[in-house]
Amino acid sequence: MSPRVVVLDYGSGNLRSAERALERAGADVTVTADRRAAQEADGLVVPGVGAFEACMKGLEQVHGPEIIGRRLAGGRPVLGICVGMQILFEYGVEHGVTTRGCAEWPGTVERLHAPVLPHMGWNTVNAAEGSRLFAGIEDERFYFVHSYAARAWTLDVTGPFKPPQVTWAEHGEPFVAAVENEALSATQFHPEKSGDAGAALLRNWLKTLNAA
Repeated sequence: MSPRVVVLDYGSGNLRSAERALERAGADVTVTADRRAAQEADGLVVPGVGAFEACMKGLEQVHGPEIIGRRLAGGRPVLGICVGMQILFEYGVEHGVTTRGCAEWPGTVERLHAPVLPHMGWNTVNAAEGSRLFAGIEDERFYFVHSYAARAWTLDVTGPFKPPQVTWAEHGEPFVAAVENEALSATQFHPEKSGDAGAALLRNWLKTLNAA
């Protein structure tokens, strides 16, 4: 049976591109803002393009932070894409304005220090050792389009919890390109625009839904 995936419609993101890419990867996909559907799906995808502040406003209007938090409390998988990854951090700073994010991870999304922005086009990543998302595609290139990113990773995990797997890329300086943190995964790049490599990554994520 195909895993049921909801792409959260909160007014931001490449909804149809994400829908088509997930369908090609083998998912049964619904694009909706319905809270119950988002809670009950096997997997939830949170896309996002544009400004951090605008994405958070749209997300809050559909109770997105609550949906994400409740899913994660129950160990139900969530995948953030591009700004949908950025809003998972505590804060985003754009043009001197600080906006609070979903705070699933500590840290601040800031403007990259790079000679050319936005960072647009294909780039390699330094995949985390043992990554499930990047299994078999560790050396491939992925499509990025952004000027802001998490420039540091500060979550300190102790005790019985498994430490997150953090994948890095570089444009002017290193930045977080992907995170795998139990049920919560995210990519700064667009897998739905990353050709065969992106399709393989989405298939890898769908496999984690079956194992969840």
